[in-house]
Amino acid sequence: MKSGLPAWPETDRDRARLTRFTFLTHLRPVSLHPNALRWQATFGLGGSSLVLLLLLVFSGTLQMAVYQPVPGEAHESVRALETEVMFGSLVRGIHYWSANLLVIVALLHAARTFLTGGYVGKRGVTWVLGVVLMLLIVAACFTGYLLPWDQLAYWAITIVTGMFDYLPGVGPALKRAALGGAEISDATLGNFFTLHTAAVPVALAMLAAWHFWRVRRAGGVVRQAGDEDAKVMFWPDLLVREVAQGLAVVAVVVVLAATLGAPLGEAANPGMSPNPAQAPWYFAGLQELLIHFHPVLAVLVLPLAGLILWLALPWLVRGPVPEGVWFLSPAGRWGAAVGAITGALLAVILVLASERVTTGGMVWLIRGLVPMAVLAVALIGVWFATLRRPEATRADALQAVVVLIVVAFVILTLVGAVFRGEGMALDWPGGGS
Repeated sequence: MKSGLPAWPETDRDRARLTRFTFLTHLRPVSLHPNALRWQATFGLGGSSLVLLLLLVFSGTLQMAVYQPVPGEAHESVRALETEVMFGSLVRGIHYWSANLLVIVALLHAARTFLTGGYVGKRGVTWVLGVVLMLLIVAACFTGYLLPWDQLAYWAITIVTGMFDYLPGVGPALKRAALGGAEISDATLGNFFTLHTAAVPVALAMLAAWHFWRVRRAGGVVRQAGDEDAKVMFWPDLLVREVAQGLAVVAVVVVLAATLGAPLGEAANPGMSPNPAQAPWYFAGLQELLIHFHPVLAVLVLPLAGLILWLALPWLVRGPVPEGVWFLSPAGRWGAAVGAITGALLAVILVLASERVTTGGMVWLIRGLVPMAVLAVALIGVWFATLRRPEATRADALQAVVVLIVVAFVILTLVGAVFRGEGMALDWPGGGS
């Protein structure tokens, strides 16, 4: 029975002709397994990230024709873009929503890769490149956040850069280097503009190409095992799907830009801080950690430990990992569920307890030793509880631990971004403190 799939070229000459036709063959495969075409295998998150990145470059390049990176003119140039330039508001909205969606989609892409075992063995370097790309995406959003020079941007950057003060020894020097001086000034705006429009985009482009090449070299996207002789062609099978998904992403961004636009408040006023003064949403989790943990733990120890763990994941697993299988195994699914529930409970309890407990002179005890001890017990408990399941592996236990940490941090980010009112007190959105 015929499958209806295009025939795979049988001779070297035909395959060479196909390779010349597929000019993206060094980044995209000439052929691939049918299992890799299933939307549920990847949700198109990697390709969607690339589309959002291209939208950012396109819309940002257009804005550079109007924007003036000088404190006295930056805000007015953005306002002029919104009100006086044809389609200027739409272009700025596309840039804004592409940036925010890129952070979310890239994080989901990392989660999908991790939860389907696409980070071990020959994909280890690809995983590390992806982590560095994620950091560069956040850097691109952060350096662009200040450019409108409004109250929201000015004080958000003030909050984030103020976290450097809690770093022992090198903190003040790092803060001065980031700001180009003792405080936010025209030097800061110039530095952020240069990083946002030149240094970070170049690094992103180079690492993104390298990342795609590593995926190609590893045999394409991670997938479930199947008939290894089955093949479908890049054209039209894969390309049509990627174009359709890309057009859908563009449509979503344009609709959001046209209906919601991008926020622009009053011009920055260094003498009048808003209440609350909040970090950008992707740093809200770190700001929330400062409420519950000692500053050294919140700004240095916990983020650094999390980053090291994320980078080291490919080398913490021993033995083969089933590729393309969600949550790896029945034991892995059980462990991930336990980790998610435990992480959610820990985050909620931490938030509620901090509202009722005062530290007095026992900062290191109440915001240091106690929460760290509770976290350590939870991580160890989830690790060993998962390993006790039938046929559980080290990869299953590691997955459970990572899920616990990620779920807890996501909830803290949500609380910090949405449920904090005046004085950073807990508050319902739109309600009084």
